[in-house]
Amino acid sequence: MEKTDSRYQLYINILKEELVPAMGCTEPICLAYAAAKAREVLGTMPDRVEVLASGNIIKNVKSVIVPNTNGMKGIQAAAAVGIVAGDASKALEVIANVTPEQKKETEDFLKAIPIKVKHVDTTEQLDVTIVAFKGEHRAEVRISGFHTNIVRIQKDEKILFQCESISKPSKKLTDRSCLSIRGIVDFADSVDITDIKEVIGTQLKYNRKISDEGLKNNWGANIGSTLLKNCGCDVMTKARARAAAGSDARMNGCELPVIINSGSGNQGLTVSMPVATYAEEYNIDDDRLYRALVVSNLTAIHQKTRIGRLSAYCGAVSAGCAAGCGIAYLLGEPVEVIEHTLINSVSTISGIICDGAKSSCAAKIAASVEAGIMGYKMCKDGNNLESGDGIIGTDAEDTIKNVGLLGSIGMRSTDTEIIDIMTK
Repeated sequence: MEKTDSRYQLYINILKEELVPAMGCTEPICLAYAAAKAREVLGTMPDRVEVLASGNIIKNVKSVIVPNTNGMKGIQAAAAVGIVAGDASKALEVIANVTPEQKKETEDFLKAIPIKVKHVDTTEQLDVTIVAFKGEHRAEVRISGFHTNIVRIQKDEKILFQCESISKPSKKLTDRSCLSIRGIVDFADSVDITDIKEVIGTQLKYNRKISDEGLKNNWGANIGSTLLKNCGCDVMTKARARAAAGSDARMNGCELPVIINSGSGNQGLTVSMPVATYAEEYNIDDDRLYRALVVSNLTAIHQKTRIGRLSAYCGAVSAGCAAGCGIAYLLGEPVEVIEHTLINSVSTISGIICDGAKSSCAAKIAASVEAGIMGYKMCKDGNNLESGDGIIGTDAEDTIKNVGLLGSIGMRSTDTEIIDIMTK
């Protein structure tokens, strides 16, 4: 792909939009960001707060530890720390610099100030509104579509900002319809490394650090270290463990940032750490590693564009299958092998549900990375799954379309049932 190709800059833009830092699980951080902005607009500390949240926000915040809260979980904790200590200018790192004094203030705020949570029925899977009150005054901030997309700001009766495309807020982002597996591989082959070095290099730096932390210390269910202890130290196991360990840490309150993918830190870890582990195992140079990470990142984004940011379809699946594609590219395979790696892997593991952010996400990551690598090994042995088998389409693009329909439409009732179970 030449630099003069219109897709070239679009692919770079997509990487820069998606691969951004976040500290903590992105749904509670989204809440904290909205809350910090609402307090900023109100101009003072509120005396009561309302949180209006879509089902997927409730699902993904319910069970995960919010960083910098001394181990607290849930919507109220996320809103409270955002109000007390959040810096809205830092977006998804809104609560990265909370002081010990502010942690105590957050606990006191939760005891003193009522925070009412309401489940709202909305067409957007990711939708949250924070309303902060002080006496007769109020400030309202709504985020919809993706985690930092503020679509309305209101103070008292005055609307300070409103997005014209509130029903389709993703129009703020680069159009992802330009993505295809063949286009992604073409771009990875030809991209000037200086154009992606910072964004991919930062992903490696951040995600390696939290992965190491997850293996070193006691976090959640310790899926990463359990794999290394019980399943050997072959490269496939290490790849699964490195990805899972980062999730072990971040799902359980680790205060290290990650570089996300498709709005998710877990997905960012899943697309990056397995590919980096294979590069280390086979002494592959950074140039090839960076190009392989372009493949894994963009392949995950390509799948998630059709599925949506939040769904009953586990995002680790898309990322784990994309990691298999990245590994295939890293090891010098042609585009046909990369396409069949994706087909084989998604058709194997696409049934994993998302029942919120929590410790078990690390186990789902490990399973998804295993499926991604197995999909590659199947192809290398000439054992590809065929068109017409279940949800497999006529080719990789058709299969991605089918998975998108499954995740965005077919699993809506599944999502409703999951949310009902979790909230009851």
